[in-house]
Amino acid sequence: MQLVALGFFGVIFLGGVLLWLPFSNQKPIEFIDALFTSVTSVCVTGLVTIVPADQFTVVGKIILVVLIQIGGLGIIACIASFYLMLGKRISMKRRITIQQAYGLDTLSGMVKFVIRILKGTFLVEGIGAVLFAFKFIPEYGVVAGIGYSIFHSVSAFCNAGIDIIGSTSFQQYALSPLINFTTMFLIVMGGLGFPVWYDIAANVRKIGKERKRPLKWLFTRLTLQSRIVIIMTAGLILFGTLCFFIIEFENPATMKDMNVFQKIMASMFQSVTTRTAGYATVSQAGLEESSKLIGCILMFVGGSPAGTAGGIKTTTAAMLILTVLCVLRNRRDTECFDRKIATESIKSGVTIALITFMVLFAGIMALTVFEPGVDVLDLMYEAASAMGTVGLSADLTPGLTRASHIVLMLMMYIGRIGPLTMALVFAGKSDKSSQFRELPEEKVMLG
Repeated sequence: MQLVALGFFGVIFLGGVLLWLPFSNQKPIEFIDALFTSVTSVCVTGLVTIVPADQFTVVGKIILVVLIQIGGLGIIACIASFYLMLGKRISMKRRITIQQAYGLDTLSGMVKFVIRILKGTFLVEGIGAVLFAFKFIPEYGVVAGIGYSIFHSVSAFCNAGIDIIGSTSFQQYALSPLINFTTMFLIVMGGLGFPVWYDIAANVRKIGKERKRPLKWLFTRLTLQSRIVIIMTAGLILFGTLCFFIIEFENPATMKDMNVFQKIMASMFQSVTTRTAGYATVSQAGLEESSKLIGCILMFVGGSPAGTAGGIKTTTAAMLILTVLCVLRNRRDTECFDRKIATESIKSGVTIALITFMVLFAGIMALTVFEPGVDVLDLMYEAASAMGTVGLSADLTPGLTRASHIVLMLMMYIGRIGPLTMALVFAGKSDKSSQFRELPEEKVMLG
């Protein structure tokens, strides 16, 4: 846990220094702005105090995309990759860390798993870059177009939402199906989580060997986590799309002038990006208040475990919902797909949700103190965006005070490494003897 926290901190500080140096900038930049940009890159968020397209040189943009890639893959995967490149053996301690980071059942096949993560990442980012190139090369020329394609493919897959186009994100491409669907594909793939990839790929190979197997068989063969992730991801995208489509249909600041297909596309993009990506094809400041509230909920949930996304994760949200349903149905255990969810998972999920809510609430309170004249809902949107490592903003970030910028940096950092990880770092060593202790049981009145 400490390795993850310190690793991210070290990369953030180094990135801040590199982005602050003259060779990275077209014009002078304050160190806190460079540090904020490094935090938002490594924590794959997307909130910015400056406009990256206007501020950074080619070198600065390369540093930016490297920081995003490190943040997306995660410190553990990057350290393991470094060991592999040097031809060194990954120690047992590092293997256990990888196992814990990605929730694997066994220590065997760790090297193969990391290699597959890298191959899968670069393959998906490569596909995204090729698709983006069909739009960016004709618009910006061959060299710049290739650079733009690679940058935005990496940023979208890593759910960073940082762009080098201008100050309005992807709003100029709101009507482009190619940009919209390519970006959504990359965001969803990055947000699914590497273990889900691994699980799907392993079972698809089995279907290839036994071609008579139907697609339904594939879903039933997946792990419980993979099935929950797929259902929650699809459900949240559909929920967000319907809500944004209905609420923003006649909003002149967002989608009123679009045709029905364009409105559906914009609504789906907003639903996908709000979960944890941060790209925007419509004005976030122009959203209806109810859309911002729904956006805060989607940001709070975020993506899936061991991926590039933030939030409490789809599995945690599903576990909380299932627990409530089981209580209402008077069932003893929390069940899903004929499986009992482990008590430890339930305790961890409740802890993650509660700590995240507490940090988010504290962040909102701090922002209201430092920004007394700003609408509370916009500050809530900003705080949820930082905590969920999303990157969407109602055009507030550059104009906030330095105190607010520090609050947002802390929230982005905690949101990326995970609130539970952060709590365990400060909690110190656990009392292992308590695991074998049995005490008398007594009920407490609730509600």
